[in-house]
Amino acid sequence: MHVLIAEDDEQTAAFIADGLIARDHQVDRVGDGREALARLQRGEYDIAVLDRMLPHLEGLEVLRRARAVGVDTPILILTALGQIADRVDGLEAGADDYLIKPFALTELLARLSAILRRRSGDGAAVKLVAGPLTMDLIHRELRFGDKVIALQPREMRLLEELMRDAGRIVTRTMLLERVWNFHFDPQTNIVETHMSRLRSKLTAGGVIEVIETVRGAGYRLRIMDRNDP
Repeated sequence: MHVLIAEDDEQTAAFIADGLIARDHQVDRVGDGREALARLQRGEYDIAVLDRMLPHLEGLEVLRRARAVGVDTPILILTALGQIADRVDGLEAGADDYLIKPFALTELLARLSAILRRRSGDGAAVKLVAGPLTMDLIHRELRFGDKVIALQPREMRLLEELMRDAGRIVTRTMLLERVWNFHFDPQTNIVETHMSRLRSKLTAGGVIEVIETVRGAGYRLRIMDRNDP
């Protein structure tokens, strides 16, 4: 899943981000409320962790403004304010959950998963489907029909980006930014190497020629019929 962390404490933000990245989730971090609101309005996140005491724009105000303009991204409020009234304020502002600092990473991850399960019926993506391919974003599992295809984390992330844009071209630059968080070209064949491994594993699992190379542009996941071989 693609997670936004809005937290101005560098140590806390790194703690959360490291835990999510270790579980092969994509993470973006911001440290102030105005940037958090701008990111949420893009609508590109599966879920967000929002600190209440943010500089420039307080967390609950970020939440209120986001909901007021139609942002429906699931949001967990993270704060040191633990009184019942504080929690009620957060939930009434539109939060999906409220976690008190200090917290255990395992509880945070469990709460994020629970939010996505609850919201799965009204728009939060917990699975990606492209023809007979199904990717579980929480458990990081790929299935081709009833068969599980084992992928390494980077291979899974590559395929996730292709599945999110199934039928459309995904450029090499986009993959470098989204999968490796490189905002520059490292002048290596890192994308090509991982793409080759991904294709080999898909082929071994029975998924034939599903990733197309578009010369001079990038890659595209062919939209398969469920009856395709």
